[in-house]
Amino acid sequence: MILSSELIPGDKVFEPELCERFQVSRTPLREALKVLAAEGLVQLLPNRGARIALITREEAMQIFPIIGGLEALAGELACQALEDREIARIQELHDVMVSHYHRQEDEAYITLNRTIHEFFIDGARNPRLSDVYRREHGRLSTLRYFAPKSPSQWDEAVEEHAQMMSALHRRDGQRFARIARDHMRHKADVVLQTIDALQSRSRAA
Repeated sequence: MILSSELIPGDKVFEPELCERFQVSRTPLREALKVLAAEGLVQLLPNRGARIALITREEAMQIFPIIGGLEALAGELACQALEDREIARIQELHDVMVSHYHRQEDEAYITLNRTIHEFFIDGARNPRLSDVYRREHGRLSTLRYFAPKSPSQWDEAVEEHAQMMSALHRRDGQRFARIARDHMRHKADVVLQTIDALQSRSRAA
């Protein structure tokens, strides 16, 4: 429901409706909400239930440079640490992701995109880096799922992924890092536009 934008940042989670829809009791539903909260997708509100995670423009502007720096560093390290078979596996995932892009299968593309980025992060072989990345990235997750891209922005994102894969195959960590930073700056532009749109929607409501 989050991936499909059926629920968007700031929306309240109505437990009775979800229990009926998925034919579950409140106990497993609340456990699922705790998992989503740990991933940064949901905010649990004391005595008020839960809502889809919302983040301010100021918070996003602080977080994106951190994520961009971590992805650049992780990619630089991964270019040296990943085994050939692991790079081949990432290439397979990249090729499938591109096929989703051509078929305009946004949900599948976004899910696989996240998997590929996590391969880059974990490829650094640095658990502390991975932990910090997932904590900060989780706070932006719902916005990155919801943020709409224009056709030119989709094209740009796919091309940047292709360039990162090229750098990975060449084990050119410095080039990978430069592309990763640019890639994250472009993502930040899209997400900040989405935050502005959500704030306008909230004021109009």
